[in-house]
Amino acid sequence: MASRSAEQKGTRESREPSRESRNGSSPQLDAVSLAIIEQLQEDGRRPYAAIGKAVGLSEAAVRQRVQKLLDQGVMQIVAVTDPLTVGFRRQAMVGVNVEGDVESVADALSAMSECEYVVMTAGSFDLMVEIVCEDDDHLLEVINKRIRAVPGVRSTESFVYLKLKKQTYMWGTR
Repeated sequence: MASRSAEQKGTRESREPSRESRNGSSPQLDAVSLAIIEQLQEDGRRPYAAIGKAVGLSEAAVRQRVQKLLDQGVMQIVAVTDPLTVGFRRQAMVGVNVEGDVESVADALSAMSECEYVVMTAGSFDLMVEIVCEDDDHLLEVINKRIRAVPGVRSTESFVYLKLKKQTYMWGTR
């Protein structure tokens, strides 16, 4: 999750995954769409012609299906970077406890460019937020001056990353 690309620094709405189609219902994915997703998880730059050959469709049909999957928010195709190599030296997961409406706090945190991953949870924290920052001073500013200033944030607990051992996006489809 802790990754950024030049394209990802744009609007957050365009890159937030959604399990619902535009009309509010879950998109129905057939075996071919699932196979296309798996092909792209293996290699996001795989040509549509090669995907078509693997799944039994024409290049044009694959292109249309991929666009539909993107439009529905089922998937994204992005460049995953190592934050350290592009100037982000500090990453942390922050547990957030909220008083009141959790969704409004989640929305406020989602609007912060440093918050790469925001999830509502059950357990010790109401939210878990992954933050990618330039350095320790930047991390302190984000947590102390911005996250803790959001109305409804009761407390935070930070888990600073020392070393990233594994990060994959190859969980396939079900």
